[in-house]
Amino acid sequence: MHLHGWESLKRLIGKRRRPRSSHLARLLSPPNPTSDSRGDVASDADTQPSSSSAEEPATIMEGHGVYDMDWVSCPVCDRSIRGTNHNVNSHIDTCLIGGTKRKFTQCTLLQFQFFKRSKMESSQDGVKHETEDTVNAVFSSKNDSSNALLLPGDSHGSRNGNTRGLSSDHSPRNIETVTEIVPPETTVLDNTISHEIIVPCGTYMFPQMNMDKLDACGTKGDDSVITFETYIVGRRFHESIELQQGARVSVAREPENAKDRNAIKVLYADSGRAEMLGYLPRELSKHLSPLIDCRYIECEGFVDSLPELRHDDVLIQLVCQKSVACDEMKPSHLDFSESLWENFLLATENIKLQSPKMTKYQKNFSLMIEEVMSHHSHLFTVEEKLFIGSFSSLSDEGQRLFVRLYTRKGPWFRVSNISYPEIQDPQKAVEELQCYIYSFQSSEDPFIYDMKEVIDLLNVSEMRKVINLKLPKKGINCARRHELINILFSAYANGACPLLPKMVLGQVGTCIRISSSSDILFWRIQRLFFLNGEQDLSAFLLIDLGMIKFPDYVCNISHQIFQDRSDLLEYEEAIEVAQIMDESLEESNMEMVIRCIDISDIRMCISFRGKSQSSTSGSPPQFFSTFSASFVYSKVLSLGVSFFEREHRYEDAIRLLKGLLRRIIHDSRRGYWMLRLSVDLEHMNRLNESLSVAEEGILDPWVRAGSRIALQRRVLRLGKPPRRWRIPDYADSVKRKIKEVCIRGRPLTSETATKNSYYGYDGELCGVEQLALQYYAEDGGGWSGVHSESGIWMTIFGLLMWDVIFFNVPDVFMSRFQVLYLII
Repeated sequence: MHLHGWESLKRLIGKRRRPRSSHLARLLSPPNPTSDSRGDVASDADTQPSSSSAEEPATIMEGHGVYDMDWVSCPVCDRSIRGTNHNVNSHIDTCLIGGTKRKFTQCTLLQFQFFKRSKMESSQDGVKHETEDTVNAVFSSKNDSSNALLLPGDSHGSRNGNTRGLSSDHSPRNIETVTEIVPPETTVLDNTISHEIIVPCGTYMFPQMNMDKLDACGTKGDDSVITFETYIVGRRFHESIELQQGARVSVAREPENAKDRNAIKVLYADSGRAEMLGYLPRELSKHLSPLIDCRYIECEGFVDSLPELRHDDVLIQLVCQKSVACDEMKPSHLDFSESLWENFLLATENIKLQSPKMTKYQKNFSLMIEEVMSHHSHLFTVEEKLFIGSFSSLSDEGQRLFVRLYTRKGPWFRVSNISYPEIQDPQKAVEELQCYIYSFQSSEDPFIYDMKEVIDLLNVSEMRKVINLKLPKKGINCARRHELINILFSAYANGACPLLPKMVLGQVGTCIRISSSSDILFWRIQRLFFLNGEQDLSAFLLIDLGMIKFPDYVCNISHQIFQDRSDLLEYEEAIEVAQIMDESLEESNMEMVIRCIDISDIRMCISFRGKSQSSTSGSPPQFFSTFSASFVYSKVLSLGVSFFEREHRYEDAIRLLKGLLRRIIHDSRRGYWMLRLSVDLEHMNRLNESLSVAEEGILDPWVRAGSRIALQRRVLRLGKPPRRWRIPDYADSVKRKIKEVCIRGRPLTSETATKNSYYGYDGELCGVEQLALQYYAEDGGGWSGVHSESGIWMTIFGLLMWDVIFFNVPDVFMSRFQVLYLII
């Protein structure tokens, strides 16, 4: 039986499931037989606050953690690295081979990757030769003050300046109060803190930059020539040309490019025929193309080094110089070009941070981390920030392997089967990821793992081999994979073959999986980036292939969706409850379904009790409520209503519906809830109360047209004398009979669950839609029509209302991958 609200709950949960937390597992464990079920849940819920318990999986690594790992400083480059033998030895070898020297000023990896630093600050660092290794605060512009990132270390001062009112409490509630920083010397910042962040979202691949104070960078009018490293992309489409190190290259615009109107192609200057080698990266072309179009600069360069692999990007040195013709420009054009030049200089600084050897999916994953840490850093603890920042210290192959494992189904992966063309040494990459993954070998105790997950790693031939060796008397002759898995797991669960676990582990060999702590942390990052569960990293791939292009709009952010960390943790716990509810329905585990419903009811009651006691001044927009724990719990309870109705437990369904209607006042789902409440009351033979609910629902302004008509019909049916003597005004419109048209056709096929075919009026085969069109074209009145689904009308509506849909309204666009307002 289909349950209303189940598909909606699945979409809310999303494609990637969140790992279960130990606190929620205890909360959902079977109740004590000596106590009442709901009373047990209530006691657990009251004594175990959601906000504190949800942090448990993020800070406890279950013996495989990185947070309790010692960090040491590299004696060569002075960077902080994880203190394992493999990491220390590999890092020092890399530094010695590359000729890395220790600098006077050394930033941590977390600062280097996520902090926004201006040229002026960098130059001051070089003059003062400061030797601090950890920085507690970084100067930000007025619009970026809410994104301040605090690191462990000295809590009494700030680098390059004094900090007033800096508290030692680094909780998210205090993160806004510690950003009042006095910069050194002549720079003076307004001490008014603003949370408004305006992000242009036309190009998804370019990191967010701070361009509010261009003149603070010291670049205006100072630099006429700039040399920087970049790379040629799309090389595999133009690989017929043999390149040599030092070969000269030139660039030219390609405005007619269908995939990127800012495209800049790279030409082989030494060939004499200007043969095409590929393109400059999209994020660079966005800023460089306007300067080339207005002839403000001239560009040329040479091949710096050749790639190891044939299809890798080619590293080049590009020299951009202001053109002589720029002196002849009009003052207005010159000022505009100067601003473009300054933006381009800022862009090149960010591009230098990106490795030319990074694959697209690796770059996309890093971009996702940067965006989230830029806008939602207050939702992460210091330890989590260090852990996320350490990801950039991994080698390219280590990062690629982690992203590959993260995007695959899993959960376990056989090391012997890991093979990717862009990862030359998978075994070394696995060793480097020891802080991000779990592993087991055949020599370990097999009883500490989920044997069904381990059996799932075997292929069909290996399963048959194990069955023939360990279960020869069964006479099994099945070929389907899931049947073989069930046979082996049943033998393991029944204890029929004690040696079966060792045999299975011997077949699979060494296996790895992403640790639960890493999985939870990066699940949170992905959720904050896309703001929904239906999108994942494949959205980047669709954009890279040109299959999807998101519209250009402005992310005008004036409020944070999650005000503090506790709000996010409560939301995550609610998502986990919804996930368990979905899985329990799939497995027909009715006891766990009821347990999830009871927990959601109690959590929602506590949530609304806290809201009524809190102040509402300066509260975020109303549509942000879809990212609250109470909204998720209301989805679970709506599904619980359908579940109880299917089980004919109408009293429980009535209890849930009354609770939802009492707590949620402004919601379009009130019409459905009132309709179901009226129906369930009728099932309990409480007709007067059912009629009163239907009449109340008709007057509710949040009840939509479809539910209102259904409630009106119920009032007319239940409100007959002697219950109601007066006939409502809407009686005539509801009782109006709609003319039905019967179209007869000769069916060719009429099977269930298949599309039926008919002989049309012209004698040809057609579907039911074409048959209706032919009827109206002839006997139905000579009408001409076209059959279309809702997609055409939605497209027409979108084109006509484009300016309205993507108008710059605060807080309705929070992500670069949105297709509609958050309010819709």
